[in-house]
Amino acid sequence: MTGEDTDVGAVLPDAYGVRVIVCVGEFDADTVRPLDVAAHEALDDPGVRRLVLDVSTVTFADSSVLYVLLRTCRSGRLVLAGPVPSRLERLFDMTEVASLFTLVDGVEAARSL
Repeated sequence: MTGEDTDVGAVLPDAYGVRVIVCVGEFDADTVRPLDVAAHEALDDPGVRRLVLDVSTVTFADSSVLYVLLRTCRSGRLVLAGPVPSRLERLFDMTEVASLFTLVDGVEAARSL
């Protein structure tokens, strides 16, 4: 599942073992499933050594997306590319989980880790 548009936004072509999922719009209990599926497909792919979620255009996120991010983070291969929108940052602050994630400014910075 690379190089295609999805309900999450887009999954960019893999490059050097890095898959980028561009997250666009709102994520809640009704809309988070495509992100969950795309993230886990990436983690199940042995050619993917890092998963980058571009969260810069997320307009809303609730605990449903936080659950997906935390489960995905356990793999040790997740990087969140920002800038992190204020609503998502507020969710991270309220739940005190920001320190659990690798956060970088932009997709290219995430790819180069």
